[in-house]
Amino acid sequence: MNHAAEQAVAQAKPVFKQALQHMTLSDAKAILTGGDDAGTQYFRRATSAQLTGKFKPIVAAETAKLGLTARYNEYAGKAAQLGLLSSEDANLNDYVTARALDGLFSRIAEEEHEIRKNPLGQASSLIRKVFGTL
Repeated sequence: MNHAAEQAVAQAKPVFKQALQHMTLSDAKAILTGGDDAGTQYFRRATSAQLTGKFKPIVAAETAKLGLTARYNEYAGKAAQLGLLSSEDANLNDYVTARALDGLFSRIAEEEHEIRKNPLGQASSLIRKVFGTL
């Protein structure tokens, strides 16, 4: 399942690029003046539907290789009927896709937190990377 998530995350870059290109001035202002994870929340809102569409087929292909999908869905479906599991988590592909997105946005939130905590340090790191190659 981790392999499926890793494969899916590789498809995220163009989706994030598109979200940046469609960002409005009010979106940017909300990110700058918002909370510690305002940028992460923007990207979650702007990209989740597209990322789910890209991730789910990859996840489905990888979980199919394991041969566990049908059995998981059967038992998890029964658990959901009994109220032991949410209906969203009763489908293996939906579950793995959602956890991959959660992991991706968690990592973005960590990076955003570091940038907000020390914006000059982040800039100098970027400057070192750029000018260190010259």
